[in-house]
Amino acid sequence: MPVMLVTDSTAYLSDEAVARHGVDVVPLSVVMGDQDLEEGVAVTPQDVAAALQRKVHLTTSRPSPEAFAAAYRAAAGRGATGIVSLHLSSELSGTYEAALLAAEDAPVPVRVVDTRMVAMALGYPVLTAARTAQAGGSLDEVVAAAEKRAAATAGFFYVDTLEYLRRGGRIGAARAMLGSALAVKPLLHLAEGRIQPLEKVRTSSRAIARLEELAIAQAGTGEVDLAVHHLAAEEGALLLAERLRERVPGLGELYVGEVGAVIGAHVGPGLLAVVVSPR
Repeated sequence: MPVMLVTDSTAYLSDEAVARHGVDVVPLSVVMGDQDLEEGVAVTPQDVAAALQRKVHLTTSRPSPEAFAAAYRAAAGRGATGIVSLHLSSELSGTYEAALLAAEDAPVPVRVVDTRMVAMALGYPVLTAARTAQAGGSLDEVVAAAEKRAAATAGFFYVDTLEYLRRGGRIGAARAMLGSALAVKPLLHLAEGRIQPLEKVRTSSRAIARLEELAIAQAGTGEVDLAVHHLAAEEGALLLAERLRERVPGLGELYVGEVGAVIGAHVGPGLLAVVVSPR
C-alpha cells in the first residue's frame, strides 16, 4: 500500500480497525497534576471521569511535532511512498499544526488534513481514506475521499453541564448559554470545526429524546454509519443506540463506545453524542 495513514488518538478507532487498515495513531495526552499521561496508554476514560468527579484539575496537550515525525519515518520505513495525516479540528487543538511542522521534513510527501471533526466524526473519514489507499488510490484520491466523508459527517451531543467545556475554553459561541446553564440541558453540535450551541432543552430526558430526533433527521433514508459515544453513561448510550437501530432505515455500521480520556476531560461524565456519517 504505497499511501499510508496517520491519525491521532481522538479518532477513537478500535484496535482491530487500526490493525486491519494499517493506521498509525499518535496519542494526545491528559495532564493530571504533574503527570503527562498518553491517551490510550497511561490514562483511561474511567480515570478521567473519576478525577473530574473529585474536582481534580485536568488539562490536555497535543502530541509534539517529533511524535508525528517518528510516525512518518516509521511509515516510510515500511514502504510508504506518501502519507495522509488526518486530525481533529484545528479549532479544538494544536495537533494539526504539530503534524504540519513534522510534515516539512518527512522522508516522503505528507498531506496533513484538518478534518474539522473529532471522535468517530474523525474516525469515519480515516477509515474511508484507508480503504481508498488499500484499493490503490493516489495521494490526491485518498485526501479527496477523506475530505468528502468529513464534509458530509455531523456530530450532535448532550452534556450534563457546560462547566467542563467552559474550563477548557472549548465552547466558543456556547458561552452565551452559560448564564442560563443551570436551568437548561444544552444540546451542541460541531459546526465549522467548533463546538457550537444548537438548542436548549429543559430536562435531560427531553434533551436525549431530541438528540435522537436530530440524528434520525440528519441520517435521512440513505446509507449511513452511526456512532454513539458516551462518558460514564453506558446504559443511556446503549438505549439510544438501540432506538437508532430501529429507526434509521439505511443504517450500515453502528458503533457504540466511550470517548477517550482527552475528549472526556473536556466534556465530563454524562456525555451522550451521536455521529452521523453518510457513506
